[in-house]
Amino acid sequence: MSSDEIILKVRNLKKWFPVRTGILEDLISRDKKKYVKAVDGISFDIKKRQIYGLAGESGCGKTTTGRVILR
Repeated sequence: MSSDEIILKVRNLKKWFPVRTGILEDLISRDKKKYVKAVDGISFDIKKRQIYGLAGESGCGKTTTGRVILR
């Protein structure tokens, strides 16, 4: 394995969570389901022997990104 070898390739990673609404709102807006975009379109490569840090504000999707990759 060379140090240029890619050991993890992530492309267009997305994770959206459905927003739970009440019965009344479900009846009013039947056609559109609402989502919270926790992660929307992240792409990166990690090469062998490379250190990768994921930094950001609280609630920006760092943990969600890691969990989706591990699944």
